[in-house]
Amino acid sequence: MAAVLDRRPLCAGGPDVTVLGFGALEIGRDWGLGDGALRERPGEEVAAEVLHAVLDAGINLIDSASAYHRSEERIGRAVAARRKEYVLATKCGEHSREPATFYDFSYAGIRASLTRSLELLRTDVIDLVQIHFGPDAEKVLDDGETVRAMREAQDAGRVRYLGASCGAGLARRCIESGDFQVLQLTYNLLDRGAEPAIALAAERGIGVLLKGPLAGGWLTPRAEAAAAKRPEMAERLKPYLDLVGGDHSRLPALALAFCRRNPGVTSILAGSKSAEHVRRNVETYQTGVPAAVLEEAVLLARR
Repeated sequence: MAAVLDRRPLCAGGPDVTVLGFGALEIGRDWGLGDGALRERPGEEVAAEVLHAVLDAGINLIDSASAYHRSEERIGRAVAARRKEYVLATKCGEHSREPATFYDFSYAGIRASLTRSLELLRTDVIDLVQIHFGPDAEKVLDDGETVRAMREAQDAGRVRYLGASCGAGLARRCIESGDFQVLQLTYNLLDRGAEPAIALAAERGIGVLLKGPLAGGWLTPRAEAAAAKRPEMAERLKPYLDLVGGDHSRLPALALAFCRRNPGVTSILAGSKSAEHVRRNVETYQTGVPAAVLEEAVLLARR
C-alpha cells in the first residue's frame, strides 16, 4: 500500500504534489558522492524498478532534465502507462551529448528540445518545464529566446507551467519577471543561501522545488568514507553529526526534516538508484527527528 504523504500546491492554482518528490538525475546519468560503482547509473531494468517504486510509495512528482542523459527516455519507457499518477517536470537549455552536455538557449534549440522531451517521456503534455541555466544565466533572460519558446509551448498546451532551475543570486530576477510559476533552488542544512528567495517566492504564489536537499551526498552515510578526503567537509558536518549521536545513517532524516519545516518549500527532490533506497527515503522522511533535535539543527544552520 502506498504511503500517505503530505502535499502542497505546485504553485498558485497548480496541482498538489507530494512534499517528498523524486529527482530522476541518478537513474539516467552517472552522479553522486564517491568513486566507481557508487557514481554509476543503474541498468535499464533497475531504473524501471526505481520509477515504479516511486509511484508505489505514493510519491507523485518526478523531476528530470534533457541533460540527465537517459533519464527522460527511461521515465517514458517505464511509467508512461501510469502517467495519470504523477506530475512530470523536466528542464531545457542544457542538453545531453553523452557523456557530456552542452548549452543551447536559442529559440530553435529550445523548441527542438521540448519536442524531443515530449517524445522521450511519451506524453502529450509536460506539467512543468524549467530553464536549466548555465554559466551566463543573465544573458539567457536578457535574450528572451528561451522564455519565448517555452511560452509558445505553454500556449499550445504542450506545457502547463514554466519554471527556472537557478542559483539563489538569480532567483529574485526570476520571481519578479512574472515568467515563472515555479523555481528550483539548492537548499539544505549546509547551504541556506536560498532562504530569502524561498520566502519571496511563497509571497508571490511561486512554488519552490529543492535540489540538493542532501547536499550531494554529504548529508548521507556516504559522507563517512568521503570525509577522509575532505577534512573541511568533515568539520562542517561535525555539529550535525553530534546532534544524531555521530551516526551518519541518521543524517538524511535530519536533512529532510530541515527542508520540510520550511513552509515555502513545495517539494524536496530526493534521488535514488534502487527501489529499496526509495522505500527507505520515504520511511526516513515520515519518521523525521525529534522536534528538539530539529530546532538545534536550525540554530546551527543560522550560525
